[in-house]
Amino acid sequence: MPIYVYWGEDDFAIEQAIASLRDRVLNPLWTSFNYTAFPPEQPDAVIQGLNQVMTPTFGAGGRLVWLSNTTICQHCPENLLAEMVRTLPSIPDNSFLLLTIHNKPDERLKSTKLLKQFAAEFREFPLIPPWKTELIIQLVNQAAQARGMKLTPKAAEVVAEAVGNNTRLLYNELDKLRLYAGDNNQPLREDTIIQLVRNTTQNSLQLAAAIRMGDAAKALTILSDLMNASEPGLRIVATLIGQFRTWLWVKIIMDSGERNPQAIAKATEVGNPKRIYFLQQEVKFLSVQQLIACLPLLLELELSLKQGSAEISALQTKVIELCQVCRAS
Repeated sequence: MPIYVYWGEDDFAIEQAIASLRDRVLNPLWTSFNYTAFPPEQPDAVIQGLNQVMTPTFGAGGRLVWLSNTTICQHCPENLLAEMVRTLPSIPDNSFLLLTIHNKPDERLKSTKLLKQFAAEFREFPLIPPWKTELIIQLVNQAAQARGMKLTPKAAEVVAEAVGNNTRLLYNELDKLRLYAGDNNQPLREDTIIQLVRNTTQNSLQLAAAIRMGDAAKALTILSDLMNASEPGLRIVATLIGQFRTWLWVKIIMDSGERNPQAIAKATEVGNPKRIYFLQQEVKFLSVQQLIACLPLLLELELSLKQGSAEISALQTKVIELCQVCRAS
């Protein structure tokens, strides 16, 4: 069926998928007649979209109707569900219905089940967690290859460190590097990357490292840089929680006497066993009790941000408290 559902937090990847679908469906000469987007704030957007997708196309090419950031998979009234049941199986072959959803669809809803039943593509576009550096490096290499570029292994690491899990920034930087490389088919080296891709913003993993060392001054400076770069507070907290949980599991398993990196990597869900050595060094001077004490503080911070607390002051307060816990002997 000509129905596509895209959801997830990677807005840039979703934008690329939408552009690809538009190019595939629409004839450029007839786009203004056959392409309609309905924003979520528009009254009866879903009903209007369903009606529009049933309208015959004009001229050449197909029709594309886009329900942008719809909440139909979080809440769907009975009258709307009835309209979906009536319309979805009858959409003409040359009309395409696209739905984009930011939050995870509720699998329990009849509307979600209906869309999964009829959708040609029901696809998630997740952001890679910032602490999963192996996956980010893999994405860097895949994106570079797609652009006909070659990077040395160390150069790929430098790019990954600079851009983190920001796919929009990744592709912007790769476009700049491709322009620089020109017709040169040799892999770009680390020194070239350092000159062209400036890592001017601190990332949340560096914040976690400063907290782990109990360096409140450095941690607050990094936090200020993150705030100035408009990094969402909840995303910062998610990274910190993920990193501290990994450290805690590594420390618990170390204290149990396990020394096999493969076994520790499997137990902690760390993709690259070679990373275990560095994680062990990072938690060498922290106790299990200190790491356990950090998690409630991080969860309190997450809750306070979700309840609408002032972001900067809440983050600063908890960062100082976390540094005090990690600094305690």
